[in-house]
This record gives sequence, C-alpha cells and structure tokens, in this order.
Amino acid sequence: MEELGVTRPSVSPWASPVVLVQKQDGTIRFCVDYRKLNAITTPDAYPKPRMDTLLDRLGPAKVILTLSLSKGFWQMTLDPDAIARSAFTIPMGLYEFIVLPFGMLNSPASFQILINNLLQGCEQFAMAYIHDITIFSQDFESHLIHLTTMLGKIKQAGLTVKAKKCQWALSVVVYLGHRVGGGHITPLWDKIKAIKDWPPPQTKKQVRAFLGLAGYYRRFVPGFGASTAPLHELTKKGSPDPVVWKQGCQEAFDTLKAALVKQPILKALLHDKPFYVATNASDVGLGAMLLQEHQETWHPVVYLSRKLIPWEWNLSSIERLCLAIVWALNKLKPYLWGQQFTVLSDHAPLQWLQTMQNTNAKLQRWAWQLQEFNFTVEHIKGSQNLIADALS
Repeated sequence: MEELGVTRPSVSPWASPVVLVQKQDGTIRFCVDYRKLNAITTPDAYPKPRMDTLLDRLGPAKVILTLSLSKGFWQMTLDPDAIARSAFTIPMGLYEFIVLPFGMLNSPASFQILINNLLQGCEQFAMAYIHDITIFSQDFESHLIHLTTMLGKIKQAGLTVKAKKCQWALSVVVYLGHRVGGGHITPLWDKIKAIKDWPPPQTKKQVRAFLGLAGYYRRFVPGFGASTAPLHELTKKGSPDPVVWKQGCQEAFDTLKAALVKQPILKALLHDKPFYVATNASDVGLGAMLLQEHQETWHPVVYLSRKLIPWEWNLSSIERLCLAIVWALNKLKPYLWGQQFTVLSDHAPLQWLQTMQNTNAKLQRWAWQLQEFNFTVEHIKGSQNLIADALS
C-alpha cells in the first residue's frame, strides 16, 4: 500500500490495531479496527441519499448504467489532522493513511460529498449512492451523450472506474436491493415472505413463539383473544407435545399471519425515523426484523428469516446469535449503511465476538463486516426478544 501511495510511515500519537481477515476465496483483506476512534468521533451530519428518491428517479428509465469507482474511498485524500488519526500499528512499525480509509465513521459521508460535487450539472441523468454512480436515460442515443459527459467529469476529477463491477446500458439493473428499470421497481426479496411462508407450529415451544410475536401487537388485532384461543389451548399443561393441529388452529394461525403483514402493524418505511434491528437464532434458523418506532411501539418494516445451512448446525448458541446479527445487517445494508441505527440485542454476542474475533478466520470476517455499520446496542433480555425469536 505504501508503493501505491495509500499509506506512509507515521509518527502520530494515535494508533489503531490491524486485523487481517481471510476472505471466503482464501485471499487476505487488510482491515484497521477503528472502533475506539469512531467512538469519540463527531458524526458528519451530511444527509445520506434517500433510497426511495433514488429508486423513484431510476424506475422510469429505459437505459441504465452503473459505474463503480475503483477502490472507492482510496481515491479521496485526507487532510493532515485526519491523516494523523488514521495511524495503525503493524510489526514493522507505525503507518498512516494518506487517503480515506474504510472503517472510519465519517468515510461514507465524506465520499458522498465528493461525488455529489462531481455530479453538479448532471443531476437530470446521473445520481450516486456513496461510490456507485448511476446514469439513466430514455433512449440509447441520449444515453451515449450522458455517458460521455459523465466519463469526462470522472476523468477530469482524476477518479477511476472498476469496469468489471459496472453494469452497462441495460434496461433493468440491480440497485439498492431492488430490480429497477422499464417503469418497474421490485424488491429482490419479499419483505413479508418470512411471515407468508411460516409453516404451522409443530411443538408447544413453536406455538408459544408465534403467540409471543402476535401478542406484541395484540392491540392492533380486533378480537385478538378470541382469534388466538385455539392456539392457546395447544400450550396448556397436559396437552400433547408435539401438538395436535386441527382446522381451528390453522384458521387462527392464518388470521394472525394476515394481520401481521398489513396496516396498522406493518408500516411503510419513513426516512425521518431511526431504524432498529432485532435478531435472534435457534437450532434451526435465523430471524430478524427491521423496525421503526410509532407511538411508543416498535413496528416492523421488513421481516427476515432463513434456515441454517449444514455447516452452521455445528455452531455454538452464541456463534449463531453473532451470525444472526451479521447476516441481518448485511441483508438490510441498503437501508442501514452510512447512517446511525440501533441493534436490539442481549449484549453477550457482540461482547463475545469482540473478545474472540482473533481466534479464527470466520470470527474475524464477522467482526470486520460489522465495522462497516454505525450502530449502538440497546440491551434487551433474550426473554423479551419475542419479535425476532418467533422468526428464528
């Protein structure tokens, strides 16, 4: 990196540790752990682009192209004070970044400012989300003009593009977790699929988990007590386990599932409200919800769940809880990246990961992935995490 002009030897009084993370393809990723520096950094208030606005602008386009800037943040130089604070230690000594490193709290906002300045005068056909620039047009002829203009501005700014990560002149592209173009905007995954595909419970524990989620929103479900009566019967002392699933149970189950995926429980995303992420894991799967607070109640915006794959069956309970957090944040990245949010969790998984991250490559990868996000942890006892517990 020193030969590339990215780093140089340092005499800074600051120092952050380095973590070498083995990627899944076997190569090594160089990461600096800036968590302590980030904890005392004042967040940049520069607004992140609104995802709904970007998608709405892109949806009607007939020809779309996405440009990914090569090595992203490394194309932006740091000022002297920031250079000193970027210092990191390796066995050969103390070094510092000359360019904007990954992992610093304000890196996304700083780079967004650079790109927005670059796009001035091109707002009618170009927009950007951090280091991804999108050019959109109504026909191929105008698209070539727009592309030539944008590439000229990129060249003039001294920036470079990574060609193999670009999507060239397509009618439909994958953008911010959506398939967009030709007048259509569709999510890559259904935000209520986890509820719609929820199989009937087979054990008392599974029934109680479902009732726990439904019960959290009981005031929004008319006749909740009567609707859930057949399911409560299954959990009584002396009733068989596995449960005996009858037609009345299925009708109650379907009624409650339908209530969970419509207003007033499921809310539309509001960009002026903070996000909360609740996660959990069981012996068979992972569950998560993206939430926003309305009238002192957390309401879901997105439901997520998936089954564990074979190699994950051997993970310990606390490893599965860590995996659930990493999986959920990566899945929800289009909503969360570059802004402050709260993870609702028992502190134990993240504390354990921080302690154990250097013991194997898998935990190092997880810890490094979490560095991309700016979140705080709000303690919630496992027994109170009814929402995500049911989905796992």
